Amino acid sequence: MPGTELFGAEERKEIMDVLETGVLFRFNHDQQRKGIWKALEFEAEVKKLTGARYAHAVSSGSTAVATALAAAGIGAGDEVIVPPFTYVATVEAVLFVGAKPVFAEIDETLCLSAEGIEKAITPSTRAVCLVHMCGGMADMDAVMAVVNKHRLILVEDAGQAFAASYKGVYTGLFGKTGCYSFDFFKIATAGEGGVVVTNDEQAYHYADSYSDHGHDHIGSNRGMEKHPILGFNYRISELHAAVGLAQTRKVPQILEANRRHKKTLTGLLSNTPEISFARIADPQGDSATFLNLLLPDTETAARTVEEFNRAGVSGFNYWYTNMYHFINQWDHLKEMRTASKLAVEVLGVPQNYAQLDIPKTQEVVGRLISFGIRCTWSEEEVVALAGRIAACVRQATAAALVS
Repeated sequence: MPGTELFGAEERKEIMDVLETGVLFRFNHDQQRKGIWKALEFEAEVKKLTGARYAHAVSSGSTAVATALAAAGIGAGDEVIVPPFTYVATVEAVLFVGAKPVFAEIDETLCLSAEGIEKAITPSTRAVCLVHMCGGMADMDAVMAVVNKHRLILVEDAGQAFAASYKGVYTGLFGKTGCYSFDFFKIATAGEGGVVVTNDEQAYHYADSYSDHGHDHIGSNRGMEKHPILGFNYRISELHAAVGLAQTRKVPQILEANRRHKKTLTGLLSNTPEISFARIADPQGDSATFLNLLLPDTETAARTVEEFNRAGVSGFNYWYTNMYHFINQWDHLKEMRTASKLAVEVLGVPQNYAQLDIPKTQEVVGRLISFGIRCTWSEEEVVALAGRIAACVRQATAAALVS
């Protein structure tokens, strides 16, 4: 959790600016706030870092995905291709804007593959919600070729890939809209928060209004603002934006440390023949928030997890059994257990979610173990971790040979 490692005077200063005005609401109250506009500053800092033409901060990464979908025009009845390996919020957002998720295969980038997207396309496909997983990015040249060929709308969920880029373009800026998460576990955190980015002016205005009950935010009298569209309350508070602002300013130094530590870990672990690594479509653009190991097979990965637990190695995720990031555990989705009826239940699911044919995804996620990289590690801690990882993998492999 790199961002949370660096909480300090900068965050306190931004928060105190807000508390001293007493204005925690991001809009209006111009005189009382005395020029303090943290949400606007936060958005400006995100634009400065990524090169996005427009950015709009909202209450969470999840609401950012929902807003990005709506601002791109995705809604009731639209089929949207999604990955089966993602935080479940991606799929929830598609469902709750009234669209129908269609699951497609990922590859060793840990993201939707061009081949997987192509295979999942039907005459009813309207969009792709591409998720850039575990700090890296999809193979965007190949993905964009398919998207453009079929004239699909691309929405990017870069919740786990803020500050990652592909050939000089930041994740989130390839499609109609994109978004980032600033929750507690990300490279930069607002506690809770998200940002929608786009280079499309109309999509930006939709996001701005959609996330605040349809307000057009023109003028200084909130009660007299016009409502160009219907919307809901996905607003970020000034307090959360204040933290996100201070954290976003720290991202360049976090990136530098992450990349240095990941390079050391990768170099040391490359000497262990049983270990390979997830493919980074553009290594120069890696945010390096995760070290993504690929073991020879699911059985070896599971034994390695057992060895990690036995040896007291922490800080890793085995996504294959994770309840929130992989479709194998999403029984509530497979059985459509809902509090209230969704559009997909009326219109009909496009796939049997309980019996998906995704062998490549099962293989890749089964082999994958990810370590979160801490920007505050010392060089000695990095070297020691690499040694412990290698020892556990060797032990897991030896145990397999004996059995």
